[in-house]
Amino acid sequence: MAKHKLARFAENLTFPNLFQVSFEELQAHSFEYRGRWDAFFGNDNPIVLELGCGKGEYTIALARENANRNHIGVDIKGARMWRGAKTSNEEHMKNVAFLRTRIEMINQFFGPGEVSEIWITFPDPQPKKPMKRLTSERFLGYYRPMLQAGSTIHLKTDSRELYDYTMDEVIAPAGYKVDFHTPDLYASGYSGMATAVQTFYESMFLKEGKPITYIQFHIS
Repeated sequence: MAKHKLARFAENLTFPNLFQVSFEELQAHSFEYRGRWDAFFGNDNPIVLELGCGKGEYTIALARENANRNHIGVDIKGARMWRGAKTSNEEHMKNVAFLRTRIEMINQFFGPGEVSEIWITFPDPQPKKPMKRLTSERFLGYYRPMLQAGSTIHLKTDSRELYDYTMDEVIAPAGYKVDFHTPDLYASGYSGMATAVQTFYESMFLKEGKPITYIQFHIS
């Protein structure tokens, strides 16, 4: 397993659309595409992020379905991200990039109003550390500066605890606008990208009869 990880880390360095920038590098100088991702993609199409992207399954699937948008998967796990980066390069996808960083540092990579949409798919529910949840007010504070007005955030999770927390302790007190929410996505009659794409683990959860929850909302 360690050999596989080392091989993937080495191959990650060869992918032109995978960015890995150390904290020290960011301290020395700003990220080259911050506020100007259009220079990397060669267009000014809307930017969609998948936070905690893992293997990048949603990033790849969304990019295939939406060629007129640029899609960026963000995660700290380089060995997992390798799969999405490799697939996007094998398929010569021009609207996909991956960013290896901690999400707490996300504003170091995107300028004000540069992002139009965020997907948070099956994140760690952090049962004992609510402030580390990717939908906590703390993390929404990281996203807010880089989001355009009216940007959409999607949360898709098998954790009912995270769903309830986001609805009851984050969205309701702040009065954020909710477009759609359901504690059982596949029994709700919803039709859209939230059901069009299934991750590997999501398929396993569904086979086990575990309901998938979903929220689509705005924080500005």
